[in-house]
Amino acid sequence: MELLAEALARGDLAGRTVADLGSGTGVLALGAALWGAASVQGIERDPRAAACSRRNAARCGVSFEPVVGEVAAFGGTVDTVVMNPPFGAQRRGADRPFWETAARAAGGSIYAFALADSRTFIATWAVRALRPIAATRPIRWTLPATFPHHVRRRVELAVDLWVLGPARIP
Repeated sequence: MELLAEALARGDLAGRTVADLGSGTGVLALGAALWGAASVQGIERDPRAAACSRRNAARCGVSFEPVVGEVAAFGGTVDTVVMNPPFGAQRRGADRPFWETAARAAGGSIYAFALADSRTFIATWAVRALRPIAATRPIRWTLPATFPHHVRRRVELAVDLWVLGPARIP
C-alpha cells in the first residue's frame, strides 16, 4: 500500500482517473478505488487473476472490470498509472512493455515498483520518455513462494518505489 499512499499524498489518486497495468488480483486497482479514484481501469493478461480481481471488487463493493489482454494493448489515457510490473528477473525485458504503456497512457504521474538492480535502466528510460523522476526510494519487500519456480519459502528483495512526473515537452 506504500505506492497508493504515495500517490494519495501527492494528489494523484483522489478524484483522478487511474490505470493499473498488470492488475493481477486487483490490489492496486481496488485500493485506488477505495481511496477515492474517480475511476479505475485495469489490464491483466491472466484470465484467472482477472477473475479473482472481479471477485475481490465485488467483496469490496467497488466497480472494477479489468480487461484481459496484454499491457501493450492498453489504449486508454488516464491521469495516473499505478503498476507492479514483472521485475524482469525471470525473463529479460518483461517490464519494458509496462513502462512504455505507462508513458503513453499517463497524462500525469506514474507510480511503480522495480528491482533496485533496474535503477540505471529506469532512470535512463525516464530521461528518454521525458518523464522527470519525482521520487524514488527503497522499500522493504518480502516475496513469499507463489510460483512453481520459487524454491525458498520467502525471499527478501531489494525493491524501489518510483514516482515519475508528467511528461515534459522538450
